[in-house]
Amino acid sequence: MSNTSRRKFLKLTTGLSAGSVLALAVSTSLTGCAALQKESLSNVEFKHGVASGDPLNNALIIWTRVSVLKDTMQSSATVAWELASDAEFKNIIRNGTEKTDKRRDFTIKIDVQDLQPNTEYFYRFVGLASLSPVGRGKTLPIDNVEQIKMVVVSCSNYPAGYFNAYSDAAKQEDLDVVLHLGDYIYEYPMGGYATNNAEKIGRQLAADNSGEIITLSDYRKRYAIYKTDKGLQALHAAAPFIAVWDDHEISNDTYKSGAENHSANEGDFFKRRAAAIQAYYEWLPIRPPMGEQNPQIYRTFDFGNLLSLHMLDTRVIARDKQLSYADYRDKSSKAMDIAKFAQDLNDPKRKLLGKTQLNWLTSAVGNSKAKWQVLGQQVLMTKMWLPTEIFSQADRNDIPRVVAELGAIKQDVLNNKTVTAEQLARVNTLMPYNLDAWDGYPAEREALYNSVSALNKQLIVVAGDTHNAWYGTLKDVKGNAVGVEFATPGVTSPGMESYLSIDTAQAQKMAQGLSLLINDLEYCDLSQRGYMLVTLTKQAIKTDWRYVDNILSEQFTMVNPAQRIYKA
Repeated sequence: MSNTSRRKFLKLTTGLSAGSVLALAVSTSLTGCAALQKESLSNVEFKHGVASGDPLNNALIIWTRVSVLKDTMQSSATVAWELASDAEFKNIIRNGTEKTDKRRDFTIKIDVQDLQPNTEYFYRFVGLASLSPVGRGKTLPIDNVEQIKMVVVSCSNYPAGYFNAYSDAAKQEDLDVVLHLGDYIYEYPMGGYATNNAEKIGRQLAADNSGEIITLSDYRKRYAIYKTDKGLQALHAAAPFIAVWDDHEISNDTYKSGAENHSANEGDFFKRRAAAIQAYYEWLPIRPPMGEQNPQIYRTFDFGNLLSLHMLDTRVIARDKQLSYADYRDKSSKAMDIAKFAQDLNDPKRKLLGKTQLNWLTSAVGNSKAKWQVLGQQVLMTKMWLPTEIFSQADRNDIPRVVAELGAIKQDVLNNKTVTAEQLARVNTLMPYNLDAWDGYPAEREALYNSVSALNKQLIVVAGDTHNAWYGTLKDVKGNAVGVEFATPGVTSPGMESYLSIDTAQAQKMAQGLSLLINDLEYCDLSQRGYMLVTLTKQAIKTDWRYVDNILSEQFTMVNPAQRIYKA
């Protein structure tokens, strides 16, 4: 999109808005265009913006949610929709009407099909006396593709701050897609995680949704609050989303049969999970591959001969319960049962993807003719093993000091300086720091690496979840490089700086120490919020980490950019 076109589009997107049954309507070229009968439309508002998603080379999902005016007491609503080749809607190429009601929370999703590949489209929705904002969508390319540009985001916590990262991302030129890697919402109550500034900065949860969310109504209301954020609305309007859930769309540290943040007194976990998934499918512009009653979310998107994007589920359908170090420590002596822990950690039966999904992925990668095989998924895949001494600190405030000491020793080792046997043991006695990530499921990670290596393919992995930025090399147990991983910082969720109560300068020093101590890690940032801008060509993948300086208000500046380029 040219600068002139973008200015017109942004003006339209901000200036036109006035004032368990799931459904995905389908529009093909046979439906064409029809004369709009405005008298048949309902008197509604579009308070939650518009969105597009799950683009194919011939199709695009468009989405909105209508708010029925209170004085009308409507139990259903009918709105029109329009798809055009221009932001001014001078050339409308498809339109129609769609009815919605409270059974799907007044959301509307239309799968517009029989479109042209690699083509920019504009869409909007029409009520009796209102127009929605204008959204921009784009279909996927076919054949020879020179470049793909995507934004990668995750971990947006509404009470923690304003989604300024989304606002900046929405201004990027020529975006093809936005990858959302999960934690689109958080389930916690006011007074819980990351809510300490909420009242002061005007980000309280609604009074009727201020508790932990458990029911379908709870989840729906939480999405409604998040969708009022200006930055989120702007990014949804700017480019199509390709999204997967992480844990907080359901509950913290979700696995296949439960979650860390779900207790028996909160009812049946599977009922809660079903409610969360229904709300997710209602409120996101997604085309569930097995239908909207099925939790299977993994799917592939092909961008011509340049990129095959495989979106994975590492949370809901197959993940075994996370291991916990506490379960291997003697309650009296606090001694760690290393042998038992190692046995359980490396159990080949432990699954994150599961056999069915891993087989599907292997087949998809094997059948792809694209240059790059990109895995869009939630948790870090890079081996992130740290010296055990770091974990043994009784006071977490001592961790930065210990990291600095160990980093200095590791630097001496790398510089071939003489160190004592004791010092060498301090930096070489390692354990995984995050058992919720792929480090907690090493056997299946190795199976994935072996499958891809056998196909003579390399992996490009993008990840979220940790709220911090990372760049590492993926290596198998023999030390062979099988790919690289780029991980995005959180949009607002606090990172390691919050956990360790350290300032920015301390976080920078600690990031330098971790980059030395973690063998496969090349870059990290532990204190800034933001997103990744990833540009893929046939020659290289360029990743820009873009950071905002403020999330406590809507005023912000972009600061401290970082970049890494991975060449073919």
